[in-house]
Amino acid sequence: MDRAGAGLTERMHPDELRIDEAAASERIAAAFPALAGRPVERLRSAGTVNALFRIGRDHAARFPLRITTSAAIRAEAAALAEFADVSPFPAPVPLGVAEADAGYPSAWSVQTWVPGSVVPVAHDLPPQSHRGLAEDFAVLICALRRVPLRGRVFGGEGRGGAFRPHDAWMRECLARSGGLVDVPEVRALWQTLSAVPHPGREVMSHGDLIPPNLLLAPDGRLGGVLDAGSFGPADPALDLIVAWHVLDLDGRRALRERLGSDDAEWRRAAGWALQQAMGLGWYYRATNPEMSMLGVRTVRRILADPDLAWG
Repeated sequence: MDRAGAGLTERMHPDELRIDEAAASERIAAAFPALAGRPVERLRSAGTVNALFRIGRDHAARFPLRITTSAAIRAEAAALAEFADVSPFPAPVPLGVAEADAGYPSAWSVQTWVPGSVVPVAHDLPPQSHRGLAEDFAVLICALRRVPLRGRVFGGEGRGGAFRPHDAWMRECLARSGGLVDVPEVRALWQTLSAVPHPGREVMSHGDLIPPNLLLAPDGRLGGVLDAGSFGPADPALDLIVAWHVLDLDGRRALRERLGSDDAEWRRAAGWALQQAMGLGWYYRATNPEMSMLGVRTVRRILADPDLAWG
């Protein structure tokens, strides 16, 4: 889980929390005595939700950058545990949840460490990597789709339900994205993609298959999957966002062929990728340039994709 990223000093969020290695080490020793005395190292990361610390060789702590309740962290841990149990690729297993205290006003958690290097955020992968990763992504997505829903349905927040609740957010993104992307083209494409109807069925979904959450093995294939705290029911197209966040055109076509996605599913997938990417570009332009570059790159890939061009 070797996370490359910029050492940022400006806050990404107005209410962002801060914690350093000394404070994290103190919290970890108090909440998890078995880990006391192990070295604690702050990880450089392009991530936007948690401050990450490696604990010795085998564990990692996640301190939310915004105040989060213990109930929310425990729900995330349960999702992480379920995901790790069904994923065909290594994934972190939660060790425990710690309550907020005077030293840190948010609940936080510890999980196992997964080795590997994060898929690069700021630049493309070597051309020879894409088809192999496309096969691995297909294996992952197919495995998740086979997990029983057990009566669960989409919770109504975030991506993975209907498109229309995201229209207001997209209008804000379009208004703030001048100079980053071709705003009129994005507006027109969003209107088209967001009109594709929901399929009326859901599957279990990781929900956030973006480069910072994907680990490469030494051979360049998929070596691990991180941050599955949102694992749950969603539009079957949601996990296909990885096609534009990571893959080139040949890789996308290989993934689509392997999954057997029809035009509607593929266009919904592009719609979810566009919605997410548009929020990354402007929001993190000053505070997290790598995530901003990821968003802009993904938008440009979607706009240039010949498989999304139709009358």
